[in-house]
Amino acid sequence: MHKEAYLAKPLSGGVAQCQVCEHFCAVKPGGAGKCGVRRNLDGTLHLLVYGEPIAVHVDPIEKKPLFHFMPRGDILSIGTYGCNFHCPFCQNWQISQTREFDAGRSALGQQATPEVLVETCLKKHIPMIAYTYNEPTVFFEYTYDTAKLAHEHGLKNVYVSNGYMSQAALDMIEPYLDGINVDLKAFDDAFYREQCQARLEPVKRNIAHIARETDIWIEVTTLLIPGLNDAEGELQEMAEWLAEVDPDMPWHVSAFHPDYEMRDRPRTSQRALSRAYEIGVQAGLRYVYVGNVMDSDRESTRCPQCGQKLIQRDWYNVQELWPERGLCPKCGNAIAGVWSQPAIGD
Repeated sequence: MHKEAYLAKPLSGGVAQCQVCEHFCAVKPGGAGKCGVRRNLDGTLHLLVYGEPIAVHVDPIEKKPLFHFMPRGDILSIGTYGCNFHCPFCQNWQISQTREFDAGRSALGQQATPEVLVETCLKKHIPMIAYTYNEPTVFFEYTYDTAKLAHEHGLKNVYVSNGYMSQAALDMIEPYLDGINVDLKAFDDAFYREQCQARLEPVKRNIAHIARETDIWIEVTTLLIPGLNDAEGELQEMAEWLAEVDPDMPWHVSAFHPDYEMRDRPRTSQRALSRAYEIGVQAGLRYVYVGNVMDSDRESTRCPQCGQKLIQRDWYNVQELWPERGLCPKCGNAIAGVWSQPAIGD
């Protein structure tokens, strides 16, 4: 199903400039943007995958990962083809890096309009929708229409994103977006240019804007790739910057495994993950987590004031240890996060 782009600027010669992400692709008639799913049809930019997800699953919210956002909640997760990054280490590359597909024909064999997605959540009492698996910015119109309708029915919306959306796209989705996990892939612009064909500064700008200027709950994830972005100096600089933006913003340091076009590097060691965890804590971040490995202690949430364990995590087995969500029972410290369940159907 095609959908005319909400954020596009006509240029001379039938060229249309896409304005949903920081690439600002100038797309010639018949051509597509870097994401592969936004195409110029007779001088007008269209999204080719509207209402046609390639993946629809019910996940635990912790899988996003979001640890301070309605713990133990189910979330309907959807993704399409396409991405505006081209990372050789992508762990969802089968869909995100697909550029050749039968536009207008759902890979699932059925349409999944915003109305269908919201109705599914209401019928199955699923309180949240995640736009994930590939970059949600590239199927912006689909996410926007779904998120707006979801909010009308009391559902919450979550992005799992590389953070490369334009300011215009972020401003437009903000009233309907409740949570986001942003990948901060490195703290080096050369890494972004060489590995992602993108730039670091727009990602930093968006993280800071979301954390300081919006009501969207934000957590950040960094995939530690041995020899590429795991130098202690770089991690310390990254952690200190995150703590300066907001020390209550959770930072997930996640283990890399060889995949897609990067199979020549080893898995991230437990030692490297533990060191990154320590760097985050020392930098002043109150909530640092280790992911993609068995490490219950560093996956669990503790009160940053007294050290009391509040949420025990063993992968997706989550046990809440506090009598009242968001409040440490030992010292009374308020724990940053979104803890209340929405009233579905209101």
